[in-house]
Amino acid sequence: MPARHNEFGQSLGPLMPGWSARPLPPREPVEGRYCTLEPVNAGKHADDLHAAYAQAPDGRDWTYLGVERPADLSAMRAHVERLAQSTDPLHFAVIDRQSGQAVGTLSLMRIDAANGVIEVGHVNFSPLLKHTPMSTEAQYLLMKLVFEVLGYRRYEWKCDNFNEPSKRAAGRLGFQAEGLFRQYSIYKGRSRDAAWFAIIDSEWPVLRKAFDRWLAPENFDAEGRQRMALDKFRLPRAN
Repeated sequence: MPARHNEFGQSLGPLMPGWSARPLPPREPVEGRYCTLEPVNAGKHADDLHAAYAQAPDGRDWTYLGVERPADLSAMRAHVERLAQSTDPLHFAVIDRQSGQAVGTLSLMRIDAANGVIEVGHVNFSPLLKHTPMSTEAQYLLMKLVFEVLGYRRYEWKCDNFNEPSKRAAGRLGFQAEGLFRQYSIYKGRSRDAAWFAIIDSEWPVLRKAFDRWLAPENFDAEGRQRMALDKFRLPRAN
């Protein structure tokens, strides 16, 4: 980002002529090829999510979330009802378009409309969603909403620094590592060092092109396995 200078010779950031606060994310579905994102609805999604999360043999996927895996269907319904009532974070259920079932959730959160900054978080994908085109498309759909529909400038990803799978996922999706915030928060009775990642609006066009090409049906074989990895589409020779 080139610097400007004032009359004192001090460096200044670029001017933002015409900037205005961005709209809040709408509580509306977002359609994709493999999945649909729907605002969480306990009556519609809780039973599906309970069945999907039950595919995991234990609760390790919940270690770095703010809550533990609900013990039974009643507890899951109460958990999903809390998600549904929240506006920030605004939680979405990921719906498998083939089965029509909810198979995970993610959210938009820490919504700073005045500065055009927003974060993706509370990502909780079941075994039915992990490592599928849907899981990548779900992330892509929120990015596209944030940058292209709502016009935000910055899209953040934060996670516990011990959460190695989350850090790898951020890198795969094109987020840039920005550093470590030590003793950033306390959750579940323990201290959390937070790893920060972000995508800014100027980076989105290249990322969008890569997502579009990776998600294309021809990038998958008959068994649904990718032919080329997502990061390869960001290389100059893949453009």
